[in-house]
Amino acid sequence: MNSAQQAITQLIAQTEQSVVGQSHVIQSLVIGLLTNGHILLEGLPGTAKTRSVKSLANLLNTSFGRIQFTPDLLPSDVTGTEVYQEFDGKPQLNFQPGPIFNSIVLADEVNRAPAKVQAALLEAMAEGTITVGDKTHVLPELFMVLATQNPIEQEGTYPLPEAQMDRFIMKVTVDYPEDDAEREIVRLVRSEELGVEVSSELMTPQHIEPEIVIEARRQLPQIIVSELVERYVVALVMATRKPTRYPESQLHQWIDVGASPRASIALDKTSRAYAWLQGRDHVTLDDVRAMAPFVLGHRFSLTYDALADGVNHQRVVEELLDHVEIA
Repeated sequence: MNSAQQAITQLIAQTEQSVVGQSHVIQSLVIGLLTNGHILLEGLPGTAKTRSVKSLANLLNTSFGRIQFTPDLLPSDVTGTEVYQEFDGKPQLNFQPGPIFNSIVLADEVNRAPAKVQAALLEAMAEGTITVGDKTHVLPELFMVLATQNPIEQEGTYPLPEAQMDRFIMKVTVDYPEDDAEREIVRLVRSEELGVEVSSELMTPQHIEPEIVIEARRQLPQIIVSELVERYVVALVMATRKPTRYPESQLHQWIDVGASPRASIALDKTSRAYAWLQGRDHVTLDDVRAMAPFVLGHRFSLTYDALADGVNHQRVVEELLDHVEIA
């Protein structure tokens, strides 16, 4: 294991110490960081979505910004705006950057904002730039949006457009913790109230420099992807577009619109990052299967029959993994 892998592994371990019972969430956030992608966390209030993001950001020696999305939020509240000022008696417009101009950006409850604000966020995620007036401003090299949303059934939410959903490399569902984890959460919060750290490692956190993340990103293209793995990635994505290829499954009854080519790209990237985190120099079929629920679950539309029967996206991904042949 090289120095970058050791540093990233340490980052995961330290983050998990302050977020109990959500290991898959922490791992997904780090994979998004390694693949230069953006992550969407969905879960009910109180499931440590915001805490997970803030804990990770605190261990990264880089800038962090938080945007609390509300129904009255304006695009300029996210991007920044040009302010009229006078210098030496001469009027001029100066750009005041908004919170999006940070390396790690927490977009909290992103589906509570109206469409115009979501569109402003989409440009940042897609292009790495922000356009205000007639000027385009470049965002930091290390730039990542970690968005949280409540389930769309919650009051006061706006469903995210399909184009924006597709920009998230992974969507992670955050569930309530189990009994033991819940007890650990209570103990952790109690110790924080007393000002007592739960471990010596938390007393002296090791901050990760952005250069380490950049170096880790450079190593990912060196991870070997065999032709067999490539065919499996493509087969999974194509099954969402042509579900009739698998008549013995219920895919053709459940999928209305399939995943875009971004799904194949994302599945390839995340599988390589997952293999890299395991200390391997090649991707296995199990790596792809491990990433598929997070990468594919938000990239296709369900039919009315599926919705009427209570079938969700994760159930469809399970059906994909059960019926798509590994060959």
